[in-house]
Amino acid sequence: MKSISTFLFLICFTAISQVNAQNDNLTINKLQVIGSHNSYRKAIEPDLFKVLQSKDSTHALNGLEYEHISITEQLNKGLRNLEIDVYADSKGGKYAHPKGLDIAKSTSPYDPDGVMQQPGFKVFHMMDIDFRTSCFTFVICLQELKKWSDENPNHVPVFITLEPKDGKVNLFGTEPEMFTPQLFDELDKVILSVLGADKVITPDMVRGKYKTLEKAVLHNNWPTLKEGKGRFMFLLDDSNNKRDLYAQNHPFLKGRVAFINADPGKPEAAAMFRNDPEDKMIPELVKKGYIIRTRADGDTKEARANDYTRFNAAKNSGAQIITTDYYLPSTFFDSPYQIRFDDDSYERINPINGHGK
Repeated sequence: MKSISTFLFLICFTAISQVNAQNDNLTINKLQVIGSHNSYRKAIEPDLFKVLQSKDSTHALNGLEYEHISITEQLNKGLRNLEIDVYADSKGGKYAHPKGLDIAKSTSPYDPDGVMQQPGFKVFHMMDIDFRTSCFTFVICLQELKKWSDENPNHVPVFITLEPKDGKVNLFGTEPEMFTPQLFDELDKVILSVLGADKVITPDMVRGKYKTLEKAVLHNNWPTLKEGKGRFMFLLDDSNNKRDLYAQNHPFLKGRVAFINADPGKPEAAAMFRNDPEDKMIPELVKKGYIIRTRADGDTKEARANDYTRFNAAKNSGAQIITTDYYLPSTFFDSPYQIRFDDDSYERINPINGHGK
């Protein structure tokens, strides 16, 4: 009996080892992962939300009724994509006193340690209104990522969507600092200084011997899961001016940390945003080798209707990154809507390009 048990154990161990070895040799574009949208976000101040809602005849603010557990808890749960919004604040203090605090009573102190007074990139959703966050600064977010990664060194690559935010003066008179190539240089330096180069999958790492980044991608020169263990891959979420500023003076993204949302055919093309999961081009882009990010839901609409249409389309499309606000059911309204794969996980082999390769 003992010999039979040992024999069965060895068979199972060998099978498991073969699966792991096979997975290790998969390139990272042959994964499909679920992650969160605005991953740092805490809910708007309740009293402030009531004031704003009373003036909202279109009910657009309903789309902001969601929040997230901490970044560490999300990673521990198995999410392998996070989204971080960054605002530049070179002198410090630009966003230290949200104007929303002047029109509604706060339920808890805002920034009691004065972190927002310090120079550096800040992390929140909307100036003056949607400012509650689990990490006030980009450095704090990165430190949390680093700590978790060091404690879980064999994790598959985690995709980090970075949205640099600027624009016009808002209704409260707050004007964001505009991004420049120099500020993007500083953003890259912050990432590398906190995480370390050995924690990041960069465009240079993917391009390798190929002349352009796109040629490398079309030849499947992505790192394997084994090579990508313990690393993060940053994707810059912008389709216009800031994307171009980030790439300026960096042909093929040479020397840059993040990938950009470049169109197919461009020398920088590698990772792309296609927020409509029913976009018929997504499967073809995935088959060619690009990494695609799409969304399972938005503005709470799918969650309120318990509608999985977009999520099913996202899964079937092969888009490698699927974002949601609902890896947990809502705490703001009654709905069982919850996004995860059939085995309750948040990562799997890609159904379009990951099998039989």
